Amino acid sequence: MGMTMTQKILAAHAGLEKVEAGQLISAKLDIVLGNDITTPVAVREFEKAGFDRVFDRDKVVIVLDHFVPNKDIKAAQQSKTCREFACTHCVSHFYDVGKMGIEHALLPEQGIVTAGDCIIGADSHTCTYGALGAFSTGVGSTDMAAGMAAGTAWFKVPSAIRFNLTGQLAPNCSGKDVILTIIGRIGVDGALYKSMEFTGSGVRTLSMDDRLCICNMAIEAGAKNGIFPVDAVTMAYLEGRSKRKPVVFAADEDAAYEKVIEINLSEIVPVVAKPHLPENTCPAAALHDIRIDQVVIGSCTNGRLEDMEAAWRILNGKKIADGVRCIIIPGTMQILRECVERGWYTAFIDAGAVVSTPTCGPCLGGYMGVLAEGERCISTTNRNFVGRMGHTRSEVYLASPQTAAASALAGYICEAE
Repeated sequence: MGMTMTQKILAAHAGLEKVEAGQLISAKLDIVLGNDITTPVAVREFEKAGFDRVFDRDKVVIVLDHFVPNKDIKAAQQSKTCREFACTHCVSHFYDVGKMGIEHALLPEQGIVTAGDCIIGADSHTCTYGALGAFSTGVGSTDMAAGMAAGTAWFKVPSAIRFNLTGQLAPNCSGKDVILTIIGRIGVDGALYKSMEFTGSGVRTLSMDDRLCICNMAIEAGAKNGIFPVDAVTMAYLEGRSKRKPVVFAADEDAAYEKVIEINLSEIVPVVAKPHLPENTCPAAALHDIRIDQVVIGSCTNGRLEDMEAAWRILNGKKIADGVRCIIIPGTMQILRECVERGWYTAFIDAGAVVSTPTCGPCLGGYMGVLAEGERCISTTNRNFVGRMGHTRSEVYLASPQTAAASALAGYICEAE
């Protein structure tokens, strides 16, 4: 029996010819990632264990993105801990105010992650980098500490579900609608500790931003990771960007999958996940009676350039509905600059939106858009749990940038035309 794409990457990093689902392995790491919330905990564990150096200063990445610029004293102390650790250990990839971005938008943009990598990050949405043909998964801060010191991590090799994509998305749909549709079908535990491997003729019709979004939310189905094959779209994205040579792995023809799920992209419609789980999905067209107080367009899921462009195309020359707060957050400083240079910032402001520097802020109810009791938000973020964006009696509806922007104009949930 052959190996899946994920199993091949893990076998290579474990120095083994073959691995099987359920097998415990120790694998070498290409990148160990942390942010301003998870890194301080990892630093404490690192120092408590008596470690005095990182395994490779070029393979440890620390991004200050959740509460930066700092929102309060606690956030400032957390950032200070990160700065001091990065300085002490000469960490090459340290991103602070002015050059930071939301970590999972920043690392692909900067070429820090590439095809064939084995990556751990002390953030659950580290699975994003599977869009580039890498194995990447979220871990706890203790595992991050061990990874920074040893450059290795233990894994149980996951079994896999294959998603065979065919057809092509409609213009008012995006990768967000694809992954919400899938999660709505299989549930938030439908891929528990499995690899979600996306294949089929429909893959080539998806942009890199679509793929990054889809893999980002693999964890919302309980998956260990999500991964796309490396094709011409991938290589074009990595060309001139990747700091290391990509290594291409492909699944064997006789690879074993627990199941194969067919997804016709042509049948995808704009989808919204209602409170309080990402699996609670329905067509946006069915929710026109849901009035909203806030719109958030951004996050590690949908803060990339295509997402900003989608919002601009809908908001340009129009006005956001009275009583609606629209917050737009580019994923990185480079994307922010591009929005400014293209005139999109002016269009956003003229429409009545506010624009922030890159931050995870509102996604986890941190700042830049915390909800009060009884308020509703439609957001391009990835989680809508109880109290996720503020008060426990507030509501978050997950959607694509197209649907979120259209809803901002209408004042209620609606799909883009």
